[in-house]
Amino acid sequence: MSLHYMIGLIGLLYIVVFGGMALLRREGLSTRFAVESVILTAIAVILVVLTPIQIHPVLFLIVLYLVTLRTRILVDLANIFARRGNFDQADRIYKLADHLWPDQTGDLIVKVNHATMLLMKNQIDDSISIFKEVLSKANTGYLGVKYEAAAHFNLGVAYLRKNNNSLATVEFNAVLDTWPASLYARRAQEALERQRRKMSVPKEDKPTE
Repeated sequence: MSLHYMIGLIGLLYIVVFGGMALLRREGLSTRFAVESVILTAIAVILVVLTPIQIHPVLFLIVLYLVTLRTRILVDLANIFARRGNFDQADRIYKLADHLWPDQTGDLIVKVNHATMLLMKNQIDDSISIFKEVLSKANTGYLGVKYEAAAHFNLGVAYLRKNNNSLATVEFNAVLDTWPASLYARRAQEALERQRRKMSVPKEDKPTE
C-alpha cells in the first residue's frame, strides 16, 4: 500500500475509533475533533504526495493524537500535580488547556477537574460555582456520564462542607441516578449513609482521569 493511502486510512480509522469511544462515554460527537483530524490527515497526505517528505505512519499517528487530544493530555498532567499537592502548577496547566481551543467536551472536562482541585484547596465557593456551571450544560450531550457523576459527587461534598445537607443529599442522589454502577455511586451511597448516621464529611474525589 502506498504511503499516502496508508496515512489516509490511519486518519479515517482514528476518527472512527475515537469518535466511537466518545459515543460509548456518552460525550457526543465532536465536530472539531473530526475537522482537526481531517485537516491534519489531508496535510500529511499532501506533503507525502507533493514533496520529498516521507512521514512515517507511526509518527503521523502520534502527532494526530497529541494535537486532537491536547486538552485531555494536559488535564491528565494537571491532575498529577494536583494529586501531589502542587496546586499552582496544576492551576496553570488547567488554564493552558482551557486556552488551547478545546471542544465542548474538552472544555467541560477541564472545568470539572479544575473545580475538583479548588475543592481540594478548600476554595469551596469557587468550586461550587464551576460545578453548577458544568452541570447546567449536562443536557447538551457533551458532558460524559463519568464527568457528570464526578461533578454531582464533588458538588455534594462541597455542599456538605458548607453545612448544606439538603443540597448535598440532592447531589449524591443525582450521582446514583446518573451512573448507578460507578465508583462515584458507591461513594455517594456511603456519603448518604454517613449523613443518616450524622458522621464525618467524606473526602473529596481526586481529579477525574
